[in-house]
Formats: sequence, C-alpha cells, structure tokens
Amino acid sequence: MRTVTRTNERGETMEEVEIVHAHTGEGTLHLAFSVYVFTPDHKKFLMQRRAKGKMLFAGFWANTCCSHPFPNETPEQAGERRLKEELGIECSLHQGTSFVYRAEDPNGKGVEHEHVTMLIGTLDETKKITPDPKEVEEWKWVEIDQLERDMKEHPTQYAPWFHIGLKEILTTNHSRPGGAH
Repeated sequence: MRTVTRTNERGETMEEVEIVHAHTGEGTLHLAFSVYVFTPDHKKFLMQRRAKGKMLFAGFWANTCCSHPFPNETPEQAGERRLKEELGIECSLHQGTSFVYRAEDPNGKGVEHEHVTMLIGTLDETKKITPDPKEVEEWKWVEIDQLERDMKEHPTQYAPWFHIGLKEILTTNHSRPGGAH
C-alpha cells in the first residue's frame, strides 16, 4: 500500500494516508513536489507528456516530473529519485517556493489536492534521456518563450499545477541557483 503525507495549508505534516484515498472523493491535501529542469543557459525547459495509463491528467503536458516524497525523504532527495525513475537522468535540484492547489481530473478519475514544493535544476540538453513508458508518453526540450505562448493558446493541454508552477518560477527567477527565494 503506497501512502502520501497528509498536510495542512502551511505544509506541516499530519499523518500518512493511502495514495488512492488522497486522490479520490474530495481529495486530501498532501505533500508533493514538482521538478523543473532547464538548460544551463535557462533558455530551454525539459517537459513531459504524462503517460496515458496515469490515473490523473493522463496525456497532459507537464513539468519535468512530479510525485510525492516518501516519509523522511527531503523534497530534493525525492525529486532526484523520481528524475532517475521517470526519465533516467541525474540532476541536482534546489528548492523554490511552495504552493497549494486543487484540481479535478477532467475525465472524472479523481482529484489533485497538493502542497507542492518546486524543485529546480539544470541539465545539458545533449544528455541521454530514457523515459519509463508507464510514466512518460513523450518528452521534449522547448524554448521558454515558445512554451509560454503555447500554454496561453492551448491551456487545456497542460496540467493545472504546471500553469501555476512555471509562472511562479519565471516570475521570481527561481530557475537560477541562488535566485530569489
């Protein structure tokens, strides 16, 4: 049985709950993280289309990867673990800000209600990427300006947390180590 950490709006942990319970019904607010990987010059971003077999927001374009930390795992440790599991890459990450959101899956399969910590890293775009097809349908490097335009023109193709997180990172300059915190 996989669990996630139930939390309050401030991100203070409360208890472990079953992941299915956290993502069904009204949803339960729980800890999550979202990874945003940029090229070293910060002009391109690595994004993925979620696999069609995913329970929530299947087939949507999203950030580099996202998931839930294990108990006693830091957000950075969790993000680095999931990058390797989902995309076969290693990348050091640093924390950005956090936010809370709630979004119902458009196909009625459940709900995301998460306290998300954003994690930012850089990677050379020539590094080999080997995605797990159960997690990632496709991936691409995209120029930030092009991505922002496409997200405005086709908002429903992108996961709701991605809209919030990318705007926050770009607005507060969190894409650069040592940027605003």
